[in-house]
Amino acid sequence: MNLTRRTEAFEKLGNILRNIDNYDFIKSLDNPAVLKLAGTVESVQNHNGWFTPEMVTTALKSFGESLKRENLNRWIAGYKDDIEKQKKPKTIAVVMAGNVPAVGFHDFLTVLVSGNKLLGKLSSDDTKLLPAIAGVLKSFEPEFEKMIELTTERIKDFDAVIATGSNNSARYFEYYFGKYPSVIRKNRNGVAVLTGSESKEDLKNLTRDIFLYYGLGCRNVAKLYLPEGYDFEPLLKEIEKNKEVTENNKYFNNYEYNKAIFLVNKTIHYDTGNLLLTENSNFSSPVSVVHYSFYNGPQALKNELTVNSHNIQCIVSSAQFLKEKVPFGKSQYPKLWDYADGVDTMQFILQLND
Repeated sequence: MNLTRRTEAFEKLGNILRNIDNYDFIKSLDNPAVLKLAGTVESVQNHNGWFTPEMVTTALKSFGESLKRENLNRWIAGYKDDIEKQKKPKTIAVVMAGNVPAVGFHDFLTVLVSGNKLLGKLSSDDTKLLPAIAGVLKSFEPEFEKMIELTTERIKDFDAVIATGSNNSARYFEYYFGKYPSVIRKNRNGVAVLTGSESKEDLKNLTRDIFLYYGLGCRNVAKLYLPEGYDFEPLLKEIEKNKEVTENNKYFNNYEYNKAIFLVNKTIHYDTGNLLLTENSNFSSPVSVVHYSFYNGPQALKNELTVNSHNIQCIVSSAQFLKEKVPFGKSQYPKLWDYADGVDTMQFILQLND
């Protein structure tokens, strides 16, 4: 199966994912694999309480947008010659996280588009979605059957590994996979830099960067950088509008727990009824909590961001003094070429054949 056939299959998959909530369209296809995926979207919350149909649909539609032909072509263009000259496929083990729905999809895509075999170690928190997605892909291109193995068991017999987890699990990965070529991802978080001149729409979109997937993603904004003297009121009003997150019992329990801890410890904080904001230098925050720090001038802030780049997945901002940034509301919609931790996994895979 050549590169063209592989990308065409993913393009077809993208059309399904973009329309996963269009039930008339899904039924009209009369494709058992597609029907199974649609059913999984509705039922997976029974397995993982964080994976509500709305959150899963949002994730799949985002993947679908990334799989449009123009995006696939732009992404692949720089690698095409190296992909096509590969002779013997490698088996790439991908140890997947389970914090947000089908979070391992980009690695899944990268390994398969590059023409290699995927050995996916599924997280116990997400054992349903990727197999269902793989089923749709195989229905379009049966040759993927021999290129995909997804398991919850211990993995063996592979040539290289891509592993994603917490800082603690990363130490285990580095020990266990030390003899293999590897990409080991640790914990990172999104940050937002505000200037105080943000529009109401900017702040509304920022709340999406905070609340989407209940803040569990590595690209969710977990920390705010604010100018000294910042007026919190407009931001707090926009945050307060997102009451629906408290309808999820798991989220609400975290909110109640962290609120109690703050009150017992007399931690100064803002409470909007659905989120707690407190001044804290840490980049990672508990579910239902966002940290903030104040900055004194653009240069000092840029220096701090550079020093702490290993803790930062993306920076959300409209500040003119920042070159690399993501628009408000877009932190969870990366392009295919926006690699996690800034590590080009396609290049990593292709160099295995050098």
